[in-house]
Amino acid sequence: MLKLLSNPLSPYGRKVKMTLGMKGLGDKVEIVAVDTNPGDNAEINSANPLGKIPALIVDANTAIFDSHVICEYLDSLAPAPVLFPKSGPERWKTLVLASLADGILDAALLLVYEKRFRPEEKWHPVWQQRQQAKIDRGLDHLEKSPPAWGASPDYGHLTLAAALGYLDFRHEGKWRAAHPQLISWLDRFAKAVPAFEATRPKA
Repeated sequence: MLKLLSNPLSPYGRKVKMTLGMKGLGDKVEIVAVDTNPGDNAEINSANPLGKIPALIVDANTAIFDSHVICEYLDSLAPAPVLFPKSGPERWKTLVLASLADGILDAALLLVYEKRFRPEEKWHPVWQQRQQAKIDRGLDHLEKSPPAWGASPDYGHLTLAAALGYLDFRHEGKWRAAHPQLISWLDRFAKAVPAFEATRPKA
């Protein structure tokens, strides 16, 4: 059985767990909760030298990371739905959307870490504003034309859902005030992908 090292609150782990749900692979993967703080967790450090989650242990000699690579690997294990188009414009469209959503997520996580790991007197307002601007520009871009899907959402869509879910969870859902189209989009995604609600983090 495959083993997923993650954390119940990790948005990157949530991407992988949504992939498991969408691909019907939940019974083939053992999910093990790990903590990366402090940084001397031998289990995650041996699986991923960077000490980051999620990591998927395939066998005694093979571990796969990060979340994008894990999701694409899992996509290869079951035929449907296809989360990563194999070639052509649809593949690049999926990957670019995922990259944008991951960028929003990365900036949102950095803002959380700034307050969690640095004393307030060392917070850097200009740096914080720069990260928030990345989030705002990304959301404003998506608000103009929320990404549609055909038969089923793909990896780009689930990455965006994970990012918006993280903004709800750690940023008090402030994004919602100016983005009604994305609110409707996320509601549609949640109806299409039950794994979204099933993987919702609980503080």
